Amino acid sequence: MENILLEFKNLITEFHTEGTTVRAVNEVSFTLKKGETIGIVGESGSGKSVTSLSAMRLIPSPPGKISGGEIIFHKKDGSATDLLDISEEEMRKFRGNDMAMIFQEPMTSLNPVFTCGNQVMEAIILHQKLSEKDAKELTIKLFEEVQLPSPDRIFNTYPHQISGGQKQRVMIAMAMSCQPSVLIADEPTTALDVTVQKTILELMQKLQKKHDMGIMFITHDLGVIAELADKVVVMYKGNIVEQGSVWDIFTNPKHPYTKGLLACRPPLDKRYTFLPTVSDFMKIDEKGEIIDSGVSVEEFTKELAVPEKDRLVKHKKIYAQKPLMQIKNLKTYFPIRNGFFGGISDHVKAVDDVTFDVYPGETLGLVGESGCGKTTIGRTIIRLEEPTEGKMIYNGVDIGKMNTEELRLFRKDVQIIFQDPYSSLNPRMTIGNAIMEPMQVHGILKNDEQRKKKVEELLTRVSLEPAHFYRYPHEFSGGQRQRIGIARALAVNPKFIICDESVSALDVSVQAQVLNLLNELKEEFGLTYIFISHDLSVVKYMSDRMVVMQEGKIQEMGDADQIYNKPETGYTQKLIDAVPEGKLEDIKKHLESKGIKVD
Repeated sequence: MENILLEFKNLITEFHTEGTTVRAVNEVSFTLKKGETIGIVGESGSGKSVTSLSAMRLIPSPPGKISGGEIIFHKKDGSATDLLDISEEEMRKFRGNDMAMIFQEPMTSLNPVFTCGNQVMEAIILHQKLSEKDAKELTIKLFEEVQLPSPDRIFNTYPHQISGGQKQRVMIAMAMSCQPSVLIADEPTTALDVTVQKTILELMQKLQKKHDMGIMFITHDLGVIAELADKVVVMYKGNIVEQGSVWDIFTNPKHPYTKGLLACRPPLDKRYTFLPTVSDFMKIDEKGEIIDSGVSVEEFTKELAVPEKDRLVKHKKIYAQKPLMQIKNLKTYFPIRNGFFGGISDHVKAVDDVTFDVYPGETLGLVGESGCGKTTIGRTIIRLEEPTEGKMIYNGVDIGKMNTEELRLFRKDVQIIFQDPYSSLNPRMTIGNAIMEPMQVHGILKNDEQRKKKVEELLTRVSLEPAHFYRYPHEFSGGQRQRIGIARALAVNPKFIICDESVSALDVSVQAQVLNLLNELKEEFGLTYIFISHDLSVVKYMSDRMVVMQEGKIQEMGDADQIYNKPETGYTQKLIDAVPEGKLEDIKKHLESKGIKVD
């Protein structure tokens, strides 16, 4: 028992809303030891984050309430405390000192009106009773430890002045400031580039080793879990459906839900006709009981592999055509304004001399880290950003020279699905009207009655209900909103769709459903895609050809499989190496580095 840090015993957390009670966490039990990392996985709504917030006693009350169970914390001196049985004042002493948490979204967790340094310093002064001078020294030392560039400079910067990865490191520095025994990390790498993600995971492992910390790591990405965790807890609708060592879970998953989660991430070494989803491995009957399909991951995926010769035949057909779109020496620069009169002192070269073609029926993938110019290319093509130089030719016509009327017709042909569907939907408009609006603008069909019928058909096509026509955006989940974005793009019968990070913030199972849907629609409507993402495994799965970008320039371009198997540049290799694949040899290596033998 001397190694145990935290014990969850039959934890129940409920939310009371509108006369109903939802049990978000249902009798959850597991144990965290010193130096151990437990990966908690599951889709959105499975109860992962609620479990971690319960441990910190941060459940908002009302509507939330921890209504049963124990969370026992074992202190360094050997004493044990039930965290659910102490006052809020006593709990405050645990938070920060003994237990710390890194939240999913650092921008909302950091105060925008205080500098990064001041926020970490405040936590140190509060818990460690140090002088301001000593606290500042310690903060800069922590910034060095989490590998922030120019720690002295970042000490005086505000959260909005640094990147997402840097903000996340500030949060880690804050969490580590009092050397806690338990670190809870709630989806800390979800929206980050694979290279930044890799750095942060390595950093957490390094800090764990140094301080013998126990880590609860919450994520929906099993690839990350494979490379980080020692033990895995799989959650579904508030219940633990399976738990065990990372090796056992990955080599021999017992529960159909675990099998579904393992199967639905796009593989890097082969191509499937479609991606498996959780529903391929389990069904839910009328009583809400799980019915196991009884099939293994290996059996199911064996039938899905696409033969290489089929792909070559398809490519021969695609590339025998004339290009549908030609991008020639495209430059998009943004001015940097300084001084009282706002004079231009320099430019940000977001897109810097980029040339490529897109062929009818092709999916061209754009991949690279944040800030490489991927999204700016997409926005420049549809003239949401104006190009500085270069040509963009669509069907033989220069997009840059189009007048207002020509541009309106062009935007009917070329649509964009945005990264965040919530901010691109009007919260005051029903989703039916939001989908119907572009049809009205472009004069598609004779009247609103016909348009409404078409919208209902589109909703059915993207696996939503016709009755959803009258609902508002906030009534849908992230995956459903993404489908609404797809339905709206399809409403004007486009020929060409730019998908801008359209699956980046989704659960792996929902992501698989959306990717399958995009591929089905492509075949059905003869669409052409530019697919933008920082996730190399997703881009490789979706693309015929791939363009690798860095700092506004193209580093490499060619067949997606070739680039993955034989990258020509060090930068592409770095991107590939950073992808957490969840290979068994990587799991074995990670466990053996901790002295854990596997068969």
